Amino acid sequence: MQNIATPTPTPTHCPYCALQCGMNLTPAADGTVEVSERVDFPVNRGALCGKGRTAPAVLSSRVRLTSPLVRAADGTLVEAGWDEALDRIAGALGSIRAEHGADALGVLGGGGLTNEKAYALGKFARVVLGTSQIDYNGRFCMSSAAAAGTKAFGLDRGLPFPLEDIPRTGCVILVGSNPAETMPPSLRFFRELKENGGTLIVVDPRRTKTAEQADLHLAPRPGTDLALALGLLHLVVAEGRVDEAYVAERTSGWEEARAAAMAHWPEYVERITGVPVPELREAVRMFCAPQAAMVLTARGPEQQSKGTDTVGAWINLCLATGRAGRPYSGYGCLTGQGNGQGGREHGQKADQLPGYRKLTDPAARRHVAEVWGVDPESLPGPGRSAYELLDALGRDVRSLLLMGSNPVVSAPRAAHVESRLRSLDFLAVCDVVLSETAELADVVLPVTQWAEETGTTTSLEGRVLLRRRAITPPDGVRSDLEVLHELADRLGVEKGFPADPQEVFEELRRASAGGVADYSGISYGRLAEEGGVFWPCPAGDAEVHPGTPRLFLDRFATEDGRARFVPVAHRPAAEETDEEYPVLLTTGRVVAQYQSGAQTRRVDELNAAAPGPFVELHPRLAARLGAAEGDPVAVVSRRGRAVAPARITTGIRPDTVFMPFHWPGEGRANVLTNPAMDPTSRMPEFKVCAVRVEAVR
Repeated sequence: MQNIATPTPTPTHCPYCALQCGMNLTPAADGTVEVSERVDFPVNRGALCGKGRTAPAVLSSRVRLTSPLVRAADGTLVEAGWDEALDRIAGALGSIRAEHGADALGVLGGGGLTNEKAYALGKFARVVLGTSQIDYNGRFCMSSAAAAGTKAFGLDRGLPFPLEDIPRTGCVILVGSNPAETMPPSLRFFRELKENGGTLIVVDPRRTKTAEQADLHLAPRPGTDLALALGLLHLVVAEGRVDEAYVAERTSGWEEARAAAMAHWPEYVERITGVPVPELREAVRMFCAPQAAMVLTARGPEQQSKGTDTVGAWINLCLATGRAGRPYSGYGCLTGQGNGQGGREHGQKADQLPGYRKLTDPAARRHVAEVWGVDPESLPGPGRSAYELLDALGRDVRSLLLMGSNPVVSAPRAAHVESRLRSLDFLAVCDVVLSETAELADVVLPVTQWAEETGTTTSLEGRVLLRRRAITPPDGVRSDLEVLHELADRLGVEKGFPADPQEVFEELRRASAGGVADYSGISYGRLAEEGGVFWPCPAGDAEVHPGTPRLFLDRFATEDGRARFVPVAHRPAAEETDEEYPVLLTTGRVVAQYQSGAQTRRVDELNAAAPGPFVELHPRLAARLGAAEGDPVAVVSRRGRAVAPARITTGIRPDTVFMPFHWPGEGRANVLTNPAMDPTSRMPEFKVCAVRVEAVR
């Protein structure tokens, strides 16, 4: 009898959220790919949510692109060869640049791109195209937390400690996050926290599945998280709970921050937020009782026109109570996208160079230019942020090269963004599937995805990981790195854009060396052996640097080593309710879908669990409308109208409605959202806008 070898499982990571859960992939005899547990990875210990378990479904040629598409004379997209498609892109970019200048060329990347792709895309924009007009959809993820963290600590990393520290603290305040649905495997850390005697406070206008696990649920009016944080800090001062020794030894700017907080007394904060004063006092008691505590924020407080100040207020609460830079204490941000952290560290963000260097820093420009072999003066300056770039399409920006993003569904004021995309002289999209944005393109290139390529990502913990290639991509599909290599060659840059990801990573190591996000001591071999390394990890002359799982224990990343208090004051959302728009809308995710749904909406099991959009509203609001469960209701803002079935629940405030944002069509939630931006982070105000709700007869 002939022995048939059993395929060896490939250890890798999930393509979806920033947990980057470990999994094993094994090709099956029928051409499918089987997912199995990988219990050695500490973040999920083998556990996977439904999205992770079904991720191989998108590898099927039944749902993904396998040939380039070009816009024919009759306006339809038709299959074409790679040379024709690449020639069209290079020709269009070259002619537009010649006629209108380099900044007429736009580039938009994604938080799902590997570190290698993000690095190469930023380099391509600045070296090959010479444009400043590059940003990425991670701008919509945690840019407010990044800005606030940099102001306070001198460094931005989603979590300055591993997730495994959460069960070992005394209290966690979880602000505007619903990990039970957005990253289910992480919920065990919060369960273990409670099993160890710790407490969980959840801040959310909805009683989510996560809020149901909380010891205390605070349900503020959307857009008032800043006032809530200031009110808690006021009580910390008034009740004598400030860690005066810590404040004196490890911080600066406390007097100004304290004065700002004292203007937000409890009764005033109750009027703004709707959170009763006894609940405010109980939250302070719980947070200040243990020796260690944490505040973790997510999109709720961050996706606001005052998101940076809001996060800054929560950081001030941590600093005043000595809950930062100590074991099992601190402020952290739960990053959303799979490589939202690494995606902005290496150059696809409008104002940054590799290693999290500032594009305006002459020393940073010299260092990176030397690695790239170009004149520092040739590097363009900072460009527009993501929404500002999208808003400029068809005007100053005449073409767009887009990788790994679907702004037709995901951007605020989405109908307007769609109209700007349609107005372009030329649009090229690299994607795995024919997304709603790709359907508008002049050229669509089918690219490899997670299981078909090797590359690195950086999780929300700052842990750099190696995702390994497990299967061969279909014929007709190429990697994004190959695309950039071919386009650079056609546009006159023959060297500097290798298609091999390991070669790109070796250059990334050199470019990041000495930067805030220093990867120079990390290699593919080390990642394969150790299963992940936390940055910063500089290359040492003698000993191998162990990586830095816990930041700030000795000093903060500021010039003097002290954390900075930043004084902030409450201000209203950019758009408040009135007689015409008397209700607030907030948006978010559901467990079975992911981001714009471009991939998850092609998986039968996930669609069965979450088949379409809905409007969550309180019974009192439903009664006023005369709407029953499942009835179609319209949500109308100053920017658009969306229609979806009513989902009636007492788990939401009577003055608020909620819509998930994963779907196109008449239930597209982001036609409603407000693009008003935070002045520092340039984050749009996804999380709160004024609407009216109408029954659809």
